[in-house]
Amino acid sequence: MNYDLVIFDWDGTVMDSTGRIVSCMHLAASDLALPSLPDQTVRDIIGLGLPEAIATLYPVLGSADILRMRDRYAFHFIEAETTPSPLYPGAEAVLTGLREQGYKLSVATGKSRKGLQRVWGNTGLDRYFHASRCADESRSKPEPHMVLELLEEMAVPAERAIVVGDTTFDLEMARNAGVDRVAVSYGAHPVDRLLPCEPLAVIDRLNDLLPLVGAAELSMESL
Repeated sequence: MNYDLVIFDWDGTVMDSTGRIVSCMHLAASDLALPSLPDQTVRDIIGLGLPEAIATLYPVLGSADILRMRDRYAFHFIEAETTPSPLYPGAEAVLTGLREQGYKLSVATGKSRKGLQRVWGNTGLDRYFHASRCADESRSKPEPHMVLELLEEMAVPAERAIVVGDTTFDLEMARNAGVDRVAVSYGAHPVDRLLPCEPLAVIDRLNDLLPLVGAAELSMESL
C-alpha cells in the first residue's frame, strides 16, 4: 500500500541514542541515591515521556522527586549531547529519498520539545520534517494523541499514514490511532516484544522501509 505520511519515532529509530539514554538515566538515579537498575530495564521505558518513564522505573518516587530526577537526567543528557548521537546507517539517505519522492514526514517522540529542538539544532535534521509532536505537548505514548494530532495537522487520513518505531509504545500508539506500523529490530525493545503489536513488518535497516510505503528504493551510492 502507498502512504502519504510517514511518522517516525526518534530515539532508537532514527538516532542511535538508546545507550546514551540508559547511561544518563543511571547517572540521574545515582544523583538521587536511587538503586541502580539493569540496562534492559531502563531500555524498556524508552519511548515514554520522561516523567512517565521515571515513575515506571522508580514507582516509590513522589512528584517532587520525579521532577528532580527529570532535571538531573536533562543535565546529564545535555552535557553528553555536546557530541550528537549518530544516526543509524542510511537514515539520512532514507529521509532525503522520502522527501524527494513527495512524502510528508513527521516525528512523534517521547522527548520534550526543548530536547527535540536541541537535537535538531545540533544536527540540522529538522529540514526533513513537516511536523512533530513531543511528549510534553501531548499525551505520552502509547496514547494515540500525538499521531491523531499529526494526522489533523497534515490533513492526512489514518489509512494513508504509517508509524515507524522501535518500541511497543510506538506501535501501540499507532494501533490505538488506527494507523499502520512498522517495527525496527535494532532499537530499545527486542523483536519478540514487538511482534504482538502486529506490525506490517519488522525491518533490520531503515532502507527496508521504502518498498513498504510504496517508495522507490535508493541506489547503493545514496546509502
